[in-house]
Amino acid sequence: MKKKLLAMLLSAAMVLSLAACGGGDDKKNDTPSDNNTQQGADNNTPADDNQGGGDDTTPADDGQASAPADIDYGSGVITIWVAEAAVEVTQKLADEFFAANPAMAGYTVDIQPTGEGDAAGNMITDVEGGADIFGFAQDQLGRLVLAGALTPITGDYASFVESENAAGSVAGAKMGDQIYAFPMTADNGYFLYYDKSVVTDPSSLDKILEDCAAAGKSFYMEINSGWYQTAFFFGAGCELTYESDSSGALISSNITYASENGLKALKAIIALANHSAFVNGSSLSSATNPGAIVDGTWDSGAAKDLFGDNYACAKLPTYTVDGEEIQLGGFCGFKLLGVKPQTEQGKMLVCMALAQYLTNADAQLTRFTELGWGPCNITAQADSAVQADEALSALGAQFAYMIPQGQYPDAYWQDATSLGDDVIAGTYNNMSDEELMKVLEDFQALQQSYAAQ
Repeated sequence: MKKKLLAMLLSAAMVLSLAACGGGDDKKNDTPSDNNTQQGADNNTPADDNQGGGDDTTPADDGQASAPADIDYGSGVITIWVAEAAVEVTQKLADEFFAANPAMAGYTVDIQPTGEGDAAGNMITDVEGGADIFGFAQDQLGRLVLAGALTPITGDYASFVESENAAGSVAGAKMGDQIYAFPMTADNGYFLYYDKSVVTDPSSLDKILEDCAAAGKSFYMEINSGWYQTAFFFGAGCELTYESDSSGALISSNITYASENGLKALKAIIALANHSAFVNGSSLSSATNPGAIVDGTWDSGAAKDLFGDNYACAKLPTYTVDGEEIQLGGFCGFKLLGVKPQTEQGKMLVCMALAQYLTNADAQLTRFTELGWGPCNITAQADSAVQADEALSALGAQFAYMIPQGQYPDAYWQDATSLGDDVIAGTYNNMSDEELMKVLEDFQALQQSYAAQ
């Protein structure tokens, strides 16, 4: 076990050495991939990457190996940014890490509450003054890499990431083929909450709407949101992704909304908006008399309170257009833990080992137990308590039909809202297929205009 951790530490040391020599300026990593890997893919084999790892390419099984005592790690303070709810549990895990690794105990941690949505902006504004280890939302990865705020994850640490975590979360931690962060959760996405005394078949949107209407209940979905709206388009096989250059500017796009698949999706959204049981929305706290709602794990408590003994969850249903049945897809997201580049080798070694420990199976299960956060670690996902969580199980099933959210221009979200608003207003109700295709062509051209061609 000690040899395994030493291999990982040597790998981290090589990263620091390359950075000091300018070897980290690898242009192949300047452009992010489309990150369209689905969570359900069979991609759990560790990469054959032995940089700095000696002959032992197997990562530490649980991140709890003792640090070799013959390395001078130095001393100081490691600043960690995590969500406010995770401060206490992160402190507990850090204390466990240093207790298990007394050779590294010259460091203390300063854990500061910083939401994953704010961390990237704060780091990019001042990388030097930012945290040494920080949690962030996966869609911010490109901005952080381009700002030089993340240390590449290589060698046995990379093998640990790829072998221990579900494929979707690994894809979310990559730009191109390079891993830049440790996956921490797999619980950001949406699925179906429903009242099982009302909904008899949660696998069919048509049946859900029929059941809700018959019971005098409503079906909620936020179709004027760029986050939820993609469920129809991506499910039909459409694409909408961007790539960036080394400055962070969008340079190309891959958008196929103006297509037969896009037409199917738009027609399905229009049909949904015109159903008597439909209400636009995605928050149970503001829902009135819902029979079913497309929502996320953050509302599981509210769903249990509202539906009581009739509380149930499922992956998103299929929808039918022109006789064809299509599975709803959409965006998913992950929380990641990044390590800032360091000038001191000893501190870099400690930060990398600590970040790996904070994202291992035991740490993810601890956060699940204490915070309800859904793990991305494969072993943790198989835990009986995680498997028994209906919301996480439903989301896990839906992940197979989703793609990790990448970098999108702000205008996309505004345009998607406008498209949905027009649907809700009935603007497209009497349009022919040719006219609807023109709507999609205009929408697609607008999205393409945000990236240089």
